[in-house]
Amino acid sequence: MVQLTGDERIDYLLAEENIRIIQSPTVFAFSLDAVLLAKFTHVPRTRGKILDLCTGNGVIPLFLSTRSRVPITGVELQERLYDMAVRNVELNQLEDRLEMIQGDLKEMPKRLGHGKYDLVTCNPPYFPTPQSEELNINEHLAIARHEIHCSLEEVVHSCSRLVKPGGKVSMVHRPGRMIDILTLFRKYRLEPKRLQLVYPKPGREANILLIEAARDGKPDLKILPPLYAFTENDEYSDDLKEILYGS
Repeated sequence: MVQLTGDERIDYLLAEENIRIIQSPTVFAFSLDAVLLAKFTHVPRTRGKILDLCTGNGVIPLFLSTRSRVPITGVELQERLYDMAVRNVELNQLEDRLEMIQGDLKEMPKRLGHGKYDLVTCNPPYFPTPQSEELNINEHLAIARHEIHCSLEEVVHSCSRLVKPGGKVSMVHRPGRMIDILTLFRKYRLEPKRLQLVYPKPGREANILLIEAARDGKPDLKILPPLYAFTENDEYSDDLKEILYGS
């Protein structure tokens, strides 16, 4: 029996009725960003290996395990979140396919090897590090949201070194960092191939960016149709319902 700590709870993983996940409102609970990234990315189905950086409580590997039979590794820096991820693997009896590693993503190319993965996914910290007095007083949330331990360039560089030539790198971020991401992808030989913007509702500015690149790929970026999360009546859009619940 998996033990819970503090204010942790066990939820179902949305439409995946056979998958459950340990979450905590004060430590880590997955967001729409993780769901969208897991649904957006192409995945190797039966051959290859997947790596998820900044894995948190392992939510993206759990989602991807429903779409692929290949081994999936999650990497998390924070010990508390890593522990949740390990217990989530145990909770769902996925030890034969999912592995969690505690460590700094910048060290993973040396630790795991260069060019070993067919897909690398990442939901990195979005925001540059502010002044200390502006940081979230919750250390777990501050590290997850701000570039305290890794910059965007360090994230992209690590992804590039870990993915195979021809392999895919998929990332979720904020639209305001789009030019930075595109510039860094090309700097580190990741050619952008698919891009989608997510909007809260029609008439609003986009607030989520999904992007997928191929290592050493040929230039050919496809801009996918916009995804609207809510209707004008503040209800889930049909597209989001399909993503979240499969209907």
